[in-house]
Amino acid sequence: MNPEIEKLPEFDNHELVSYFSDKKTGLRGFVAIHNTNLGPAAGGTRYWPYPSEEEALRDVLNLSKAMTYKCAIARVPYGGAKTVIIADPKKLKTRNFLAAYAKVVNLFKGNLITGEDVGMEQKDIDVLVRHSRFIVGRKNKAGDLGPWAALGVFSAMQAALSLVFGENHIERRTFAIKGLGKVGSELAQLIYDRGGHLIGADIDGEKVALARKKFPGIKIVKPEEIHKQKVDIFAPCALGCEINSLTIKEINCPIVCGAANNQLCEPEDGLLIHRRGILYIPDYLANAGGLINVVGELRRGGYDRKWVEAKCLGIRKTTLDLLKLSKKRNLPTSLIADQIAEKMFRGKT
Repeated sequence: MNPEIEKLPEFDNHELVSYFSDKKTGLRGFVAIHNTNLGPAAGGTRYWPYPSEEEALRDVLNLSKAMTYKCAIARVPYGGAKTVIIADPKKLKTRNFLAAYAKVVNLFKGNLITGEDVGMEQKDIDVLVRHSRFIVGRKNKAGDLGPWAALGVFSAMQAALSLVFGENHIERRTFAIKGLGKVGSELAQLIYDRGGHLIGADIDGEKVALARKKFPGIKIVKPEEIHKQKVDIFAPCALGCEINSLTIKEINCPIVCGAANNQLCEPEDGLLIHRRGILYIPDYLANAGGLINVVGELRRGGYDRKWVEAKCLGIRKTTLDLLKLSKKRNLPTSLIADQIAEKMFRGKT
């Protein structure tokens, strides 16, 4: 391991961190494997225009660590990994580019299982699976992770509503969703179909226009204002670091539960939001539905939609148990979740 990488605050005794590149196609990025005590490393591929390689490296370290905790708390036999590709997702990905990336994945010989994440689309996965058997999210099997990630978040929301309000009815409740992409829009649909009121925000004008069309009556606000709205639940469904020392002071709701990864900007932000009396549902618990769906392809006997649905709906009970334990001990939900996950993956050596 490069000593300079070990000095980064995001480094957490990762098992492997690797830079990859291909001059012919312009492919470049990082793979990070955090922990494999529970099994082969699993984690999506993020395709993003990072301003620098250092920012990409820091992100892959954070994201891979979160995957270890997500796999543990979701009780699936995998460790945590992540890949980031430094590129603009709005530019066309050529077949040669994707084939070059599949070659990188193949170098790990099954110790790295990856699939779709921010900036990647189903059509990209369809190309990748032709070149690697270690890609999950195939169209005729798990497919798009968005609906399942949304179902997991929705299940976690129901648990939080039960604890805060004594019932989990969606009707007449108001939800602020930041990020109206694959998962955010699916979550909005689940809420809208059950009579919930929506406030939304996204930096992409096309996604906003689509949301207005799909959800008549949705209120659209600026992304920098969405967390300040007086609602029942704020759902961060875009990028990370949404919960920080500044936004925590401005959040105007009793529950934060969303699909974004690494929502806490710093570990201590879990304590800050707890002290404010806001119920924060740890992101890697709420958004585990996407992971559950894609690793479902790897189960003996093959992909089983009923198994995936049952596991996603089970996030509700896991969340409720965690929230009750947090309340009993008067400790931040983020700390309780970390303790549960760490006991699971660090207990196996």
